[in-house]
Amino acid sequence: MAANERSAQTDRGLPVITAGVIGGIAGAALAGHRGARTAGAGAVTGAVALAACEAVARARQRPGEIPPLWARIATSAALVAPLGWAVGRVTGAGPVAVGAGTGALGGLLGIRPQKVLLGPLFGAAVGWGLAARGRPVPAAATAAVTMTAYRVASALVFRDAQVSPLAEQVRAEDLPFVVPRESQSRYVGTGYVRELAGVLGGRYVADAPDVGIVASVSELAGPDLDPAGIDPQVREFYEHTTRFTLDIVPQWRLWVRPGYLLYRAVVARPLGQANVPMNQRETQRGIRSRIDTISPADSDVVAIRGWLRSFADTDEPIYVGIYTTYRHGGRGYVSVGFPLPQASFTATLLPRARPGGGLVLTSRSDLDQPGHYLAHTDPATRELTVLAVRGFAEQLDVYVQDGQLRAEHAFSVFGLPFLILHYRIHRKPAGPAA
Repeated sequence: MAANERSAQTDRGLPVITAGVIGGIAGAALAGHRGARTAGAGAVTGAVALAACEAVARARQRPGEIPPLWARIATSAALVAPLGWAVGRVTGAGPVAVGAGTGALGGLLGIRPQKVLLGPLFGAAVGWGLAARGRPVPAAATAAVTMTAYRVASALVFRDAQVSPLAEQVRAEDLPFVVPRESQSRYVGTGYVRELAGVLGGRYVADAPDVGIVASVSELAGPDLDPAGIDPQVREFYEHTTRFTLDIVPQWRLWVRPGYLLYRAVVARPLGQANVPMNQRETQRGIRSRIDTISPADSDVVAIRGWLRSFADTDEPIYVGIYTTYRHGGRGYVSVGFPLPQASFTATLLPRARPGGGLVLTSRSDLDQPGHYLAHTDPATRELTVLAVRGFAEQLDVYVQDGQLRAEHAFSVFGLPFLILHYRIHRKPAGPAA
C-alpha cells in the first residue's frame, strides 16, 4: 500500500518538475532581452508559475482524465517562447514573421486542414497587432502570445476536435473500445501474432483453417442489427473468412496520392504495417490473406484473431489487424487493433443492417464507443494513454449482388473522402477429397 502511494506521488510529481523546467526556460527567453540578471529572475518566475499551474491542474485531475485545456495552453505557450527567442536571435525576424511561423506551427499540430490554413494567417494578424503598438516586442513574447491566442480561438471556433486527448494512464479493461496490442519492436510484419503468442503464452496456429474474423455474427446484435436478417453468405464470410479469397481494386482520390506515397515510403514500409496497394497493378502481384490465432493452452476457444494480408510474391505486409468483438449498452461492436511500436491504432465499428441482408460496420456514429483511437502502452504498468482521432472515419459495407459477395471499404479524413477499396469475394476451390 505504501509503495503504491509513493508511486502515485512520483507520478504526480514528475509532470510538475517537468513543467518547472519548461517554465524556467520560457521565463529566461521572455526576459532575456533585458540582460542576464533579469533573465535569471524570469527563469525562476517562469519555473514557479508553470509548476504551480501544473500542480493545480494535476490536483483537480480525476483518475484517467487528461490535464484541463487551460493547463495545456499554458504549457504550449511556454514551449514556443524559447523557440521564438531563437528565431528572433538568429534571423532578426519581426513580430509578423514570428507570429505567422508560430501560428503555422499551431495549425500543423491541430492537423485539421482548416487549422493548417488558418494558423499562419491568424499568427500574422496577432504579430501585426503587436507591432502596431509602436514599441519593440521580443520574439519570445510574440511567439507565446500568438500560441495562447491561437489555442484559445481554435478551442472556441473548432469545438469538434479532430484529434483530442481522451485518457491518461488508465487500465486497458476500462477502455473496451481500444485493442491494446502493441508491437515490441519497430517492425510489425506478418510474424506479429507468432511473436505475440511468445509473449502471452498459449497455443499459436499459423494460417488457421476454417476460422473467421469474428466467432459469431450473433455477438453483434443490437438495435441496428438483427443477425437473423443477415444473408447466409455474408454471415459465412465473417465467421469463416478463410474459406474466401478477396480481389482488391483500390480507388485513391488524386489529392491524397502524393502524401500517401511519401507516407508509404517513410512510414508504412519500414514499419511493416498499413501498406495499402496504390493501384490495381500492385494487387496483380497477388495478395495472400490468412488468419493466425492464439488459444489458451487448456482450451480450443480462439482468444486472439490476427488477420494478416501481404503481397504473395514477397510476403511484404499490407496490414496486420487484431479482430475483437465486445458488447456495451446492449450493442455489439467490432474493434480492430493495428499494432504499432509500443502503441496501437484501433478502429471500433458499429454494426448496422444493410437492405438485402448485407452488413455495414461504421465508425460514423453519435454513440460514445465507435471511432478511432491511438493508444500508447506503458511497458512497465500496461496502462494506456489514448488519443481520440475523430477526424478519421471509415465504413465497411459487405453485401451480395447478383449472387456474388462484394464489399466496399471507404475512408475519409476531416470529412474528405480519400480512399475506397472495392472487393470481390470468391469462395476458395474445394480441396481434394481425403
